[in-house]
Order: sequence, then C-alpha cells, then structure tokens
Amino acid sequence: MTAELVRGQNHPLSQARLEIRIAAGTPIVAGATLGDEHGTVHGVEWVVHPGAPALPGLEVSRQAAADHRLAVDLGAVPEAVHRVHVLLALPSAGGPVRFGAVAAPFVAVTGLDGTELASYTITGLDAESAVVALELYRRQNAWKVRAVGQGYAGGLTELLTDQGLPQAHQLANTIHEAVAQGLARAVTPPARTADGDRARQTATPAPAPEQGASATQGASGAVPPQPLSPYGTQPPGTPPQPTTPHGGPASGTSQPASPYGAQGAPATGGPQSGHTQVPADASAAQPPAPTAGGPVDYIHPRRQNAAPPPPPPVAPPVQPGQPARPVAGDATGWSMDERLYNQVWGMFEDLARSTAAYRSAVDFADSRMEKELDAALADPRNRIGGQGDAAREAARAKHAQLVEQARAAYDRDLGQLTAESEVVEPALPLAYARWDNPVWHGYRVPFEAPMAVRLGDLHLPECPELRIPMLIRLPLERGLWIDSGAAGSLDGSFFDSHELHRLAMDTAVALAARLLAVHPAGDYTLHVIDPAGSGAQALAPLVRAGVLAAPPAVGAAGVADVLARLTERVDLVQMAVRGGAADSLPPGLDTSEQLLIVNDFPHGFDDRAVTQLRYLADEGPSVGVHLMMVADREEASAYGPLLDPLWRSLMRLTPVPDDHLADPWVGHAWTYEPALVPPGSQVVQQVLHRVAETRTKYT
Repeated sequence: MTAELVRGQNHPLSQARLEIRIAAGTPIVAGATLGDEHGTVHGVEWVVHPGAPALPGLEVSRQAAADHRLAVDLGAVPEAVHRVHVLLALPSAGGPVRFGAVAAPFVAVTGLDGTELASYTITGLDAESAVVALELYRRQNAWKVRAVGQGYAGGLTELLTDQGLPQAHQLANTIHEAVAQGLARAVTPPARTADGDRARQTATPAPAPEQGASATQGASGAVPPQPLSPYGTQPPGTPPQPTTPHGGPASGTSQPASPYGAQGAPATGGPQSGHTQVPADASAAQPPAPTAGGPVDYIHPRRQNAAPPPPPPVAPPVQPGQPARPVAGDATGWSMDERLYNQVWGMFEDLARSTAAYRSAVDFADSRMEKELDAALADPRNRIGGQGDAAREAARAKHAQLVEQARAAYDRDLGQLTAESEVVEPALPLAYARWDNPVWHGYRVPFEAPMAVRLGDLHLPECPELRIPMLIRLPLERGLWIDSGAAGSLDGSFFDSHELHRLAMDTAVALAARLLAVHPAGDYTLHVIDPAGSGAQALAPLVRAGVLAAPPAVGAAGVADVLARLTERVDLVQMAVRGGAADSLPPGLDTSEQLLIVNDFPHGFDDRAVTQLRYLADEGPSVGVHLMMVADREEASAYGPLLDPLWRSLMRLTPVPDDHLADPWVGHAWTYEPALVPPGSQVVQQVLHRVAETRTKYT
C-alpha cells in the first residue's frame, strides 16, 4: 500500500535498495546530499550531482530532465551517514526560474520492482528555484522517509549553505556548469513537422572500433569516458555512447543492464506525472539499430501513452488593478477531488504564512518602540519635561503606523482567502463538505473511496470567521481520540463531565457516519464497545440504521470478545501479507476496513484487554483496522505511564473548540472545531438509511 505523504510526514522503509522517481513536467536537476546525525554536509565529496553522479549507495542522472530515476542502496552508504536529502533545482541556463511557474514536482520512493512505497507531491512552491524534496534518515538502525518540501529562493547556493556546506557557492556553479555541458553535447532532437511527427533524418552509422570514441554526427562534442558505476551502468572499457537531451542513450545504441533500471527518462512524449511510471526491464528486447539512410525511430519501445489530466478551470477576466477572482479547483491534480484537496491545504499554508508575517511585524513594532523609549529615557534629564513626552509620542506614533501597515496587508490577504473560501466551500465533494452542505441531500453511496475526509475546521484567533477544512488522507494512518476530559472551551463556556461526554459521543458518531458514508457499500465495518451502555443515546442513529456489524458490546465479556476478534484479524492479515499468501485467508474473514469505537475507557477493561487495545492502535492501521476512542485520560491515570504510548499514537480531537493543534511550518496553535451535525438536522439518519439500503441491495 502506497503512503501518500504530506509535508512533514514520515514513513518506514522496508527495503534497502530503492529507486526514487521524480516527475516535474519540465527539465530539472536532481541530486542528493549525505549528512551526519545532525544533517550537516561535511564537504563536496558528500554531494552527488550531475558532475559527480555516483557515490557509495547513490547514483543520480547526469542531465537535467523532466523525469528522473535515482538509485539508492541504503545498505551501501557509509556508517557516518545518517541522512540523505534528495534535492531538485531548476537549471540556470534557460527555462523557468521558479517552481511556482511549473507543475508541482512529484516524487515517489519505489522498490526495484516498481512498487511504490511512498509518494509526495511538492505543493506550495512559488519563488523557489531549489527544493529539498525528501529526507531518508536512519533511526535506531532502521531507515525512514520524510516529506520535506523546503524550498529556497536563493537556489542551490542557499540550499547547500543551509546544510552546512562551506563551499556551497562553488559547488552550485559546478553543478550548473555540468548540466550546461551535458546539454551542449547532447544530440539535438529534430524539428517537428506540420503533422506532429518528427522530421526524418539520416541515421549516422556507429563508429568502427578502430575509430575510437569520436563525436557522433549532430553532437557538439564527444562524451568523456565515465568511471565505473557501483550500479553497473557503464563498465570499464566501454566506449562512450551518444546521449539524448535528457541523458539517456541515443537511438540505436545499447547500454549494459543495471539492477536499478534506466537512470533517465525517455527524451520526449513520456507520462506527464510520476503517478504511473513503467520500471525499466533489463531483460526486455532492445530496439533494432537503424540502417544507414533509414528513418530514426524516436519512440520508446515500452512507452505507455497516459492521458494528461484535464486542465484546471481558468479564472474569469478582471479589471486592471483588481485581484484575480478565485476559482474552485484551480490547484494541480489528476482529479477534481485532488485539486480541491490541494487547494484547501494551499489556503491553509497561505493563512499560516500571512499570519506569521503579521505577528512578526507586530513583534518588530513592539520591539522597536521599546528600544526607542529606552534610548529616549536613558538620559535622566529627558524623563521629565517636553523632550521625554515628545520622544514617547513619536515612538508610539511610529509603532501605530507599523502595526497599521501590517494589519492592512494582513486584511488584504484575509480578504482574498475569504473570497476563495466562499467559492471553494460550496464546491467540496461529500467527503470534504460540512454536514450543512446541500451536497448531502443528494447523497448516493460512492463506488470508490475518496482520497481524504474532513474531520473538522481550523482557524486562528486573528480571523476566527475564516475556517479552513481539516482534511486527513485515507486510509487513516493513526487512530482518533475524542477527548472527553476538557474542562472548558476557548469562548469561556464550561461544561460538566456529563455534557462533555455527550458532546464527545456526538462527535464520534458524526465522524463514524461520515467515514461510513464516503466508502463504497460493504467496504467499511463499524464495531462499538460501550461497556456500561452510557453512549446508547448518541449511538442510536447507528443502531437504528443497522449499519453496525453487531450490537454495541457491553460488559467485560463483550469487550473481550470484540478485541479478540479484531486482534485475530490483524494477526491473520499481517501473516498473509508478509508471506505473500493473501489467498490463504479464511473464507469468512471480513477484509473490509474496520473501525472500532471505544466508549468509557478504561471501564470494563482488564490488563489483557488494555494490551490488546494498544496492539490494535499500533498494528491495526497498516492492515485496515482503525481505532476511535472516546475517553478522559485522567480516568485511566491508574495505569500510569503504561498508556502513554497509546495516547501519543492517537490523533487528539476535542468535542468543543480548542487550540491544541500546531502546524509544523510556523508553529501556530490552530483552533480545532469538530464537524458536528446542525441541531435538528436529520441528514445523518437519511445518509445512514441510504447506506443500509445499498448494503442490503448488494448483499
């Protein structure tokens, strides 16, 4: 199962020999740096780039290309290396100068068989011309991958300087020179004819052995001999081969097979995205060499023509000097749902940056006023009299001016984001929409699961009216914890324990109903543990609709039965997956996604049940068993630190607005507000009734 990462997210790597596939839609430079446990690069010999394309355990392309394949062998990197950063940069000679002007780069970590292990689409780039795409890092003798997406407007020089390389400027120039030389000696592709085919050219016969490695006709210079690669791309004694503009072998040449496949992409005409790439097959037949005087065939023998995504909608024209009108779905993506998902998180990042800039400007104004007051009042003679008063008034006036300017810029950004939110919110699909969105009134059970689901809304104290949907990718990689132990909300209202527990259960039921509604019929199964029956009123919509796998489990016996069945399912699926024998699962095993709602924890749980619950929280998400707990941590304090890993493994949500979520970019404390059903609305009952009807029809 491919892990589609978002910025800052990590994922374990189960293999040491990997490929990193990059698709950018425009020629870019790919490289990597080796760092110690602190991420510091100690010298140019720790950087692999087109001018020095191979290091122990790493090999990159020698050219700028729209698609790259980087070979990685984590078992071969030196012991001193703890971090490997994958770098992308725009060439300095011609072409776009910032990533904001091109399609969002797509990066995928795959096995040697082409199976994707993790992928990451680098969104949110603007003026940056270099970016750290991924980080492979060693943690307790195991390797993981983290989505970074850190861009640098200063290009490779600023990026390498940030990683502690003292010769950053010289190395950046070396990399760009190597790319420019590679382009200069590449075979110039023929021009296209009016009917779209390439103009036919006369093929040049290959040089005879006694002629040596002379330059091929059409190339501006000979390719210098390359040293032996640890991955077998060019053995010693092999004459250099003519190259295509993207660094691959020219038509009619042969190349030794590499266990890592081809390092470059086809010259032209390949897929526009890294979502579907065909792994190189060293055993496949090579195309026949062209005969003298015949046409050159530039078509890759194993190319698959994938249809490009439909173009995003275009904003309507506006008057000069007016801001562009926002359009729903104008972000990058291969479907409207993916575009809206990327657009929502782009709004989140824009609001985070704008708020950070505003807060920084206010802090600067405060600091400047304090310094000016201290300087004015340093002389005791100025503390009393007109000079002191004038200095204080001038400092306060300057402070007010700076704050006013910052607020004006912030209000302008908020206005644009608010206008975009007003356009995007009504256009959201079921999984992303609020319960009061009219799209729910025309609900139909979907035929495929969405890429994400809405858990609530996020906002900041400077602009509480601007709400950003909190979208989480599916399938869930962490369980959910609805905290019923909060003492009060941000608006000053306080709730007793019974009211908080009722709100927490309402939140859990609303989230469970949404997860059930956005999956195809029969693809999601709900289980409920309610040992004391205290959640019967909130669970009534699920029970009446008949969408539960079984009635809510009560008492210690019911808790033990549900946990034993789900634990056994996790064990069986894990053994089948690891053994590659999925067809050996018992015929009656439910292979759909499972969601377990636990109420009143730890009531009804003994030590064995607690251990099973922790096991489900840790191992369940990888095999489709997810956990949603409604609990007060204080009520489980008797277990001491034993349950600390359990709470940390779950995503904490609150039934009332609370500022407990922080973003990894600028560290804002975002206020989370749950996605509750409007009072008096019957939308959940109607949706669950439709789900139950569809299940009956299909079964």
